[in-house]
Amino acid sequence: MVKTDIHADDYALTVNTSKDMLACMKKGQLDSISIVPNMSCFQECMELFYEEIPKLPFLPRMSVHLDFVEGRSLAEEGKVPFLVKEGSTLMGLSWGGLFALSYLPWKRSGAKAQLKKEIRAQIERVQAAVDRAMEIGKKAGVTCGQKGLRIDSHQHAHMIPVVWEALVEVIAEEGYEIEYIRNSREMLGAFVFQTALWKTYRPVNFVKNRLLSMYSRKADRYAKKHHLEPMYLWGLVMSGYMDYDRIVRLYPAIAAKAEKDGRVLEILFHPGLTLPAEVTEEIGAEAAKDFYLREDRHVEMEAVGRIRELL
Repeated sequence: MVKTDIHADDYALTVNTSKDMLACMKKGQLDSISIVPNMSCFQECMELFYEEIPKLPFLPRMSVHLDFVEGRSLAEEGKVPFLVKEGSTLMGLSWGGLFALSYLPWKRSGAKAQLKKEIRAQIERVQAAVDRAMEIGKKAGVTCGQKGLRIDSHQHAHMIPVVWEALVEVIAEEGYEIEYIRNSREMLGAFVFQTALWKTYRPVNFVKNRLLSMYSRKADRYAKKHHLEPMYLWGLVMSGYMDYDRIVRLYPAIAAKAEKDGRVLEILFHPGLTLPAEVTEEIGAEAAKDFYLREDRHVEMEAVGRIRELL
């Protein structure tokens, strides 16, 4: 049987997003979560989490959700000008902007140095919160399977070459004990062969799938070298609408492929809904409209509640 990890991204993106995810955690529906380090609501969201830990059936594994496209820089002010909007600490690069930095030789080395500063700051903030959560859980008798640092990123930005290089250098320099780095590698065949579902996918998500698949080889090499479990991710082509009906149709083929290849299958959801009043300058207006504010987030919340029926 394939080993699965039911995962939810974006804890601490907003307070309501976090409350929705906490509701899933209380029911034992999430194996792991990702925590956004750099929103102004971070501490409030973490306090909500700490209060609920004694009531949880178990403590999900917790990842640093590195964020370079939204929120505020956590690095020392003035030290990461490539990453922020001029005259502010607001993150100022899009995914495409980060991508471009990988292929502009006159900017790449400077960008990597600044990314390393930001990555260190974001990891340190979340790791301190994870340590506190683990301590609370231990005192309350709430178990957690986490053994080391876990890392992924908003919009899978850590897979972009210059970001990846900065990340692995920080890990090596700091001597972090790594348990997991998300490999955003999603098999395509299962989606292609279900022709009846083609019109239900956003074309841009196929582009994302192929691009991230190309970058996934380095993540596979890193996992093998550092004895991390190899993995597949499921949640790119269906990003923004991981509904239960399509999951049921696709799961047999996707699970069979992951089992055959000896990979953990991370099933990625975004079950938290952002409220209109929570959209601030820290959150991209386009992302809010197209993703965070959509009721589809509750479609994903429903799917999280039912997916164990398949496993």
